[in-house]
This record gives sequence, C-alpha cells and structure tokens, in this order.
Amino acid sequence: MASALIPSQNFIGHNYEQTLNQSIQDLLNSRTHDVLASASNFFTLMQARANPPLETIWVYSALTFRRTNSQKDEIFDRVSAAKDLFQLVSSCSASCSSSKSIVLLAPVLYEVWRVVVDFEGKELGSKREKKAMREMKSLVSAVLGYIGVCCSADNDYDNDGDFSRPFEELIRVWIGDGVGENIEGKELFKLFFPLLGDDIAERLSVEGSSVSEVAGVVIAEAFLFKLCLDLCWGDSKPELKELRNWAVGSVSGFRNFYFFDALVRILLVQTLPVNSLLSSEDEVSLRKVMYDAVILAEYSFLNLDKLVDLPAKRVRSLAIARVLVIHEATELFRRKGDQTKAISYINAFSGSKLPTQLVKLVSNEIGLGSKDEPRGLSPKALLKWLLNLEDQGFRLLDDGIGQYKSRLASDILEAEQEQLAYDRRGTKTNADLGFFIDNKGEGEGEDESETDERTKDCMNAAFVAAAHAMTSVENGGGRKRKGGRSGGKNKHIKFLKYNLQNDSGASGEKSAFLKNHEVGTGSEVENPISDEDTD
Repeated sequence: MASALIPSQNFIGHNYEQTLNQSIQDLLNSRTHDVLASASNFFTLMQARANPPLETIWVYSALTFRRTNSQKDEIFDRVSAAKDLFQLVSSCSASCSSSKSIVLLAPVLYEVWRVVVDFEGKELGSKREKKAMREMKSLVSAVLGYIGVCCSADNDYDNDGDFSRPFEELIRVWIGDGVGENIEGKELFKLFFPLLGDDIAERLSVEGSSVSEVAGVVIAEAFLFKLCLDLCWGDSKPELKELRNWAVGSVSGFRNFYFFDALVRILLVQTLPVNSLLSSEDEVSLRKVMYDAVILAEYSFLNLDKLVDLPAKRVRSLAIARVLVIHEATELFRRKGDQTKAISYINAFSGSKLPTQLVKLVSNEIGLGSKDEPRGLSPKALLKWLLNLEDQGFRLLDDGIGQYKSRLASDILEAEQEQLAYDRRGTKTNADLGFFIDNKGEGEGEDESETDERTKDCMNAAFVAAAHAMTSVENGGGRKRKGGRSGGKNKHIKFLKYNLQNDSGASGEKSAFLKNHEVGTGSEVENPISDEDTD
C-alpha cells in the first residue's frame, strides 16, 4: 500500500491533529506501506510546528531507522545504527520539553538492549567485538549525560500532559514488524522496557500514562542499563562503593520523582528482571547498589513541599513503597547475617523524614486522630499500622503494592510469633523495632548448648536494636542527617556530565551536547549519604 503525500492545507488549525492521528492509524493498519513516503509525511508534520508533537518525531525516527538499517545484521553496523538513532532523535527534539526529549530516547535504549543481548554468551575475543561493546557502553553513558542535561532544564511534572495516542500504539509503530504484532498489553511493555519488570509494565499498560511518568521510566531503564553493563562487561568489575556513589549522584542530579518511584518498585520484586544481562551473583550486587542508593541517602526533591503539584495518592503510594522496600531490605540482610548493613538501613530510616511524612500523608487523606496513629515509627510498625487500616476499609495499598500484602502480613505474623516465643523464654523486646534482646544469664537450668544457640539467635536482634542509639549519637541527638558527624569532612562523589558549549536554555544545552559529547571532568555533587560506608 503506497502512502500518499499529505496536502499542505491539512496543516491548518484542527486539521493538523486529525491528519497526524489518521496518518498514525493508517500506519498501524497497514502491513505494507511505502516507508519512504510515510517518513516524508511525518517529516513534514514534524517541521510544521516549532514545538512538534512527540508522536511526529517518534514515528519519523522509527521509519527512518527501519528504512536505513533493515538489512544490517553485523554487530558493529548495528552499533553504529544505534548511535545514529540517538543523534537523530536528540536533534529532532531540540525544541521539545525535557520530558518529551527523554521519552524519545526509549527506542535508542531498546535497540541498544537488542545489540547487547546478542553479545550474551559470546567470547569477545576479537578487538572488533570488544570495541563494539565499548561503543555500546559509551552510548549508554551519552544517553545518561543527555538525560542529565534535560533534567537540569526543568522539573515541572504537569507541563507535558498525556500522549495524543496511547503509548502502546507508539511501541507497536517501533517494533510492530513481526516482533510485537501478536503481543498484547503488559507483555508489550515488558518487551520494550526489558529491565523494569511486571509492576511498571502493568502501570504503563493502563491507558493514560503521562509523558512525565514515561520519562521517569526511561531514565530508570538507562540507569539500570549503565549499572548492568558495568557489572557484566569490562576487564575488571568496579567496586560496589564506586557504583553506589555513581548511583546516588545520578539520583541527586536527575531529581525526578517518577524515576525514583520506578527504582523503588523495581526493588519490590524478589528477583530483578535483569537475567538477560546479569548472572545471579551480579544481580545480587546490583540489588545491593540499588538498595543503598534508595535507602541510605535522603533526597531533597522528595520533600513534600517539592511534590505539591503531584497527585497526593501517588506521593503517598511512593512513601509506602519505600517503607516496604526498607523493611524487606533490612530483613534480607539480617537473615544473611550482615548486621552492619541492616543497622545502616534502620539508622537511615529512623533519621530520615520518611516516617513522619508517611503518617502525615495517610492522616491527611483519611482524617485520623492521634489515637489512630501508629505505635512506633519502625518500618514494621508502620506497615502493621497500614495493614490494620486496610482491614478497617481504608484503601491505602494500590495495585502495585497490594500484591505484596499477603507476603507482608505473613512476615509480620512470623516476626510476632518469634517475638512471643522469645518472650516466653524470658527475652526483653524492643517493640518499636520489632527485634529481640537476649537477657543472657537470667535463665536458670539451661544447658550450655541451648544457651549458646539462644545467644546466637538473639545477638542479631541486639545489633539492630542499637540502631536508635546510633542515630542519636551520629546526628547529635536530632533527627536531621544532613550534617553528618560534627567536625567531619563532607564526602563528595563525581557525577559525570557532559561539557556544554553554552547554557542558553534547554534547547541550546541539548544542541551543544550533540556537538560535544565527550565526557568531561564533570562536577562534584555532595554525597547525601551521612552513614559510614558499610560495603
């Protein structure tokens, strides 16, 4: 089916939107079309507006990429094609808002993932293959640098609105030729965003996702890609501390609510969706880095006064998800015997604003009195309080979090049964933390082996119960963590960014980025982690 050229009168007023929608629909309906003519039509639509709709750039870049690279199978040619695609979409979106520019990077990451997965299981023996892999890592770094430029321009979550077409249709435009024709709903999003998992795919498959929300998801995909490539490719693996510092600096630099929300929800799954790239051992390392970045640092862009333009339920949902992640991370490391890491998480949580913010958000939403507030501010106490409110009929756990409700209830019941068992054997408890402190030597008539085993079981709890005391000592007795240790020297990390040739607004910054995308020395971002390194 040949594509007819669009008459120029269709660019006037409301006719433009009708023409754009009809052109996309014709493309989706047709299995055979003139790619060159279709690309020409969307290029004309794109050029007709000073700030073109996202859909025009998306479809034009897809058709152009398909026309020029459909016959390329050699790895290095595909690497070059992915780099050309990045240059194309970023140059076409120079006049677009930050969120739109970031969303348009999604196909670049998808193509990079396809190339990297084809490397999986191969011996990178030749210099050519190793060079191709280095080029892929460099491209992902360039994408993240460009995202950093976009995020520095603005952070208004409401100025982009929704897509004019469902995002699912835009994905089909990109991968519809045989790859995703028979895939529906959530599975289509999982195919296009392979590193993000079920919960985020479920969210995106619901029609009405905003441009800002999808932009946050794209940032999360690029963020994970960078960490995965650092862990699985290269002559030597970086230290986890180095990766953690980069991760914290990136979160601080991007300052994006939806990006942080995506990271938290990815951590809720028991196995990260990175098996296409990482071994099980590397997946554990990635989870450690992500836990540290999400839990140990307190980010100012998540303060309630910075989120007033976002839906209150979405802000509350993230706060609940963060508490759930901290609870599960603490329990995970306690079970593994890593008491230092577990204490650092509880210490960071108790010294942060998150517990009081969550109580405030929930209380404001459902009108609770002081008698209905939680009995403690530990992760377990807050989660138990939320479950009790759910049992009273208040719907506080959204679908993404609600699926963990039974698992959480089971964890809390198990902990309470364990606590009861210790109580009956003469053990003191810390009700707020939900851990146990053994009264060594108080029991009469116990043989030595039983006492030793009991001591071993309870020592874990004693370490974690010390977290509250550590908080008051390290932070001068207050709840603020920003200052860290008095008289100490502020730690800094490097947040690499790209040299820009001018700073005359967002479009100028993005244009300068394309002219010079070598990694510079960057700028130092103060490390918001106030705890001692615990790696």
